[in-house]
Amino acid sequence: MDTMNSVIAKPSVSEKIDKPADKATFQQDMTDYRIELGDSRERLIRHPIYSLVDTPERMKLFMETHIWAVWDFQSLLKSVQQHLSCVTVPWVPSPDAEARRLINEIVLDEESDELPNGSFASHFELYLRSMESAGADTNPISRVIDRIRAGDPVSEVLLEPTVPVEAREFVNRSFSIIHSDNPHRIVAAFTYGREDIIPDMFRQVVVKLASYNPEIWGQFRFYLERHIEHDDDRHGPVCRRIVATMCGNDPVRWAEASETARHALEARITLWDAVAARLAAV
Repeated sequence: MDTMNSVIAKPSVSEKIDKPADKATFQQDMTDYRIELGDSRERLIRHPIYSLVDTPERMKLFMETHIWAVWDFQSLLKSVQQHLSCVTVPWVPSPDAEARRLINEIVLDEESDELPNGSFASHFELYLRSMESAGADTNPISRVIDRIRAGDPVSEVLLEPTVPVEAREFVNRSFSIIHSDNPHRIVAAFTYGREDIIPDMFRQVVVKLASYNPEIWGQFRFYLERHIEHDDDRHGPVCRRIVATMCGNDPVRWAEASETARHALEARITLWDAVAARLAAV
């Protein structure tokens, strides 16, 4: 695992992906560059919210806010895909074939993962089903999704009074990064604000779920364990590799990517602060 305070941009995912001739050059080029996260990553992992999610009622309340981060994760992912592959017609090859392959692998997992019964679903849909099984309220997020399908802009639908204030602020921050149209910032936010940090956050919740009724909480536990498996073993290293490739030897890009990564982590901390206050009041 990476150190808490600064994360070295890891240049390779596997021998299968990197060409031996290019690997040594890339490692040498990347030696002096880092993604600087300050203490943001450590503070997020040590946040008190994980110890507060200690009853089914609190877990449901947690899910009702966390679902918004699950949803905007998918939007952030699709933004990354737009920048690294071609999603328009007529099709033309994007410049980095390796990054194209890697991001499409992640999209396959996140948008149409295989479930234990052999069916397929996005991780967002799996989360919604988990909420329904647990008795959490899915109406606010479902209404927003329905309005977006109808063509309403995100900025308007987030003003729905049933959207938690802290969730609205978090999603708006994510979309401000998406709308920046700055590829290395977007990929840095996705990598260090999501894929790199999620396993360490979710492990603490999985431990609590181990003692809960599997008929009610089994799907949610599967969702969390699936993310830990994917992000730790594959998605996190893949995304770090893409960030390193995009920033190359440009110290300005590394500084901008670091800034955006820290902002993404701080946005999650702000979200967790608000949710923790709600949980403590239950």
